[in-house]
Amino acid sequence: MSSPWLPRRPSRGLWAARPRRAPREPRRKRARARKRGRKRAARNSATDDLSPSPTSSLFVKIVAGLGNPGPEYDATRHNAGWWVLDRVCRDWGFGPFRRESALLMAEGQREGTAVILAKPTAYMNRSGPALRPLLSGEELNPSADLLVIVDDAALDVGRVRFRPGGSDGGHNGLRSVASVVGSDEFPRLRIGVGCPPPDQGMADWVLSEMPSEDEERIAGLLPELCEAVGLWVSDGIAPVMNRYNR
Repeated sequence: MSSPWLPRRPSRGLWAARPRRAPREPRRKRARARKRGRKRAARNSATDDLSPSPTSSLFVKIVAGLGNPGPEYDATRHNAGWWVLDRVCRDWGFGPFRRESALLMAEGQREGTAVILAKPTAYMNRSGPALRPLLSGEELNPSADLLVIVDDAALDVGRVRFRPGGSDGGHNGLRSVASVVGSDEFPRLRIGVGCPPPDQGMADWVLSEMPSEDEERIAGLLPELCEAVGLWVSDGIAPVMNRYNR
């Protein structure tokens, strides 16, 4: 008697009617094909998760850090927005930034909300046009779904201000974003970098590197600012202002 755990063998007639199987490829070639298939599936999965149209309903919040492209600007005051975004990307495990047109972008989820981190790679006064592809969706509400992070020479080093909107305060990056949004009513985080001395112009000041003690003060704020950005994603601008403005 055959075991009930084994499949019943077909009759000889059924075996005879089955078409002959094509010769198999060599084992090594089959293994390479399986490996290619796994890589292709992984790429497709990542694309499905992270690369639909940025204005689709999948992405709910946009955090834009403004700065200037190029290694010569990395450590300058004007790139404080990039410093925050780099830390957020690392702490939230969003993976490396990838280039999309005039943006560096990283995507992920934060407490059930999908988020885009965006660094315009145009110069500061062209930040708005670089962000336009992300800001043109009909379902995007800039007053709730966009946070722009910038340096602010009107604030002392180490002071931060979250605001729900308002004047650009002479900041070319904020002015450029407002021109694309069509309004200045979008949240922003201003990071104090201090004002220039009387004998130094503003442009030269913000495009120069900080002394080490000022840089350390900004670096010390980054973990807390990551928490603040997370609170904005989940709860909006009002509780962030109450807790973190100083």
